[in-house]
Amino acid sequence: MESKRQQKFSRLIQKEMAEIFQRETTHLFGGAYISVSTVRVSPDLGLARIYLSVMLAPNKEELLQELRVNTKTIRHFLAQRIKSQVRVIPELVFYLDDSADYAANIDKLFTGIEIPPADKDYNTDDYIEDIDNDK
Repeated sequence: MESKRQQKFSRLIQKEMAEIFQRETTHLFGGAYISVSTVRVSPDLGLARIYLSVMLAPNKEELLQELRVNTKTIRHFLAQRIKSQVRVIPELVFYLDDSADYAANIDKLFTGIEIPPADKDYNTDDYIEDIDNDK
């Protein structure tokens, strides 16, 4: 469980990283829309795991590699924004957050399920009697 300090620091990084991806680094990633879904910070605040949701990118894995190559530049942008509020600028590690894709896939599966209509003559009491008779 994260401490209050970690939670507050995570929120700060999430907010600032969202701004950075929206304003500062759009030219670096070919117009892909990158949103910061979650930030997890280590107890010593020295490491920030940043989970990103990516849209309008032809290849998400390639974009993730590009992010990792540009981590130093992104960390510099972050430092410029939060240096007066924190002592240490955390190391940044980026991950793809595929929860939106997962949810869309589950939704698609549920949409594809065909449930036959219930029998109008069917009574739940009959079902219970059938179960009792099977014993």
